[in-house]
Amino acid sequence: MWSNAASCPARTAPTASIRLELLAGVTGMSQRSELARELTRALIRCHSVTPQDGGALAVLEEQLKPAGFAIYRLRFSEPGAPDVDNLYARIGNGAPYLVFAGHTDVVPPGDTAAWRFDPFSAEIAEGEVWGRGAVDMKGAVAAFTAAALDYVATHQPLKGSIGLLITGDEEGPSVNGTVKLLQWAAKQGEHFDHCLVGEPTNVEALGDTIKIGRRGSLTGTLVVHGTQGHVAYPQRADNPIPHLLRLLTALIAPPLDDGSAEFDPSHLEILTVDVGNPATNVIPATARARFNIRFNDLWTPQTLSAEIDRRAAAVAGGARYELSFDPCNALAFVTARDHFTDLAVEAIAAHSGRIAHFSTSGGTSDARFIRNYCPVIEFGLVGATMHKIDERVPLADIDTLADIYSEILERYFDQAPV
Repeated sequence: MWSNAASCPARTAPTASIRLELLAGVTGMSQRSELARELTRALIRCHSVTPQDGGALAVLEEQLKPAGFAIYRLRFSEPGAPDVDNLYARIGNGAPYLVFAGHTDVVPPGDTAAWRFDPFSAEIAEGEVWGRGAVDMKGAVAAFTAAALDYVATHQPLKGSIGLLITGDEEGPSVNGTVKLLQWAAKQGEHFDHCLVGEPTNVEALGDTIKIGRRGSLTGTLVVHGTQGHVAYPQRADNPIPHLLRLLTALIAPPLDDGSAEFDPSHLEILTVDVGNPATNVIPATARARFNIRFNDLWTPQTLSAEIDRRAAAVAGGARYELSFDPCNALAFVTARDHFTDLAVEAIAAHSGRIAHFSTSGGTSDARFIRNYCPVIEFGLVGATMHKIDERVPLADIDTLADIYSEILERYFDQAPV
């Protein structure tokens, strides 16, 4: 535990001083690792809780611009959602174009007194760097930035193009971040051939998992209307709660499906059941529930909502109810396996010693937007401590991840046509 008054380190403003001048000359593994480590720490020190940038994008710009990357800082707005700062960087003019994508925003640290160190101090202890965003996903952003800088410094002229798509809205509503950054890039005539997102995909050890797809996410609301009355005279009332329970049971069973070739079975989880009745002698007038369905590629939001409607109607009886669904921007998708997925597996094995397996599990990510523009895979750090108190990442994993990204760059452009 740390104390603000006694031992909280001073907030360190990120500066250009961490740039390794040796990248302008001969570089190697140790320099790339050093840059990845220092960039990770500089990014963690930025208070970039969604939707705040906290200086994180400036840290990246200070490294990328002197290396020749064209930098675009873009703020997007929309009524009802916070403004968000984003960064797009590109170097090179031709194809193939490999773009790395990620986010510098983080979830709130929670109870800061419960942390071993100040969550924005980026302390190093026991071979790990500690802080909010270390795993999700400032460590990966730092690693692919260091890999890209290293590659650019040692491969001139470039055989293609390298880019970065960085948002500050992934942990938030995802309205003014990647989705609009992609729309902006398309209007500029930008075309991506492949994308790698640095989300924390690994389960037990670095190198065990590549995400090649994501499940969809659909959220719904069920409201049942009854008739309020005295509990001693139930015949004069209509309790909505039994109706709600019957309807919810029908939504859960039987299972929605048995899974598909690439996905586990879809599942519905009840999130809340609310009546708002403080009295012990009153039958309530209304009961409501919220639920979320993580669905596979057997469904679309339209077919899934129709199935939920059908299930509710089949058991409704005389219940008066309303069933509605939130707008859905998270569809299930799978990236086809090709030379890019193969070379990623080979690069990961070369530096981790593990053969990564393909997965579509977990929550949503910004890959759901990118897949509309180019094939996309996800590979980052081990997600064991993401969003938790004392989030942290081994320094050795940052080193290895930077090496893997560097190997992917080497193989990607080596295989490109002359």
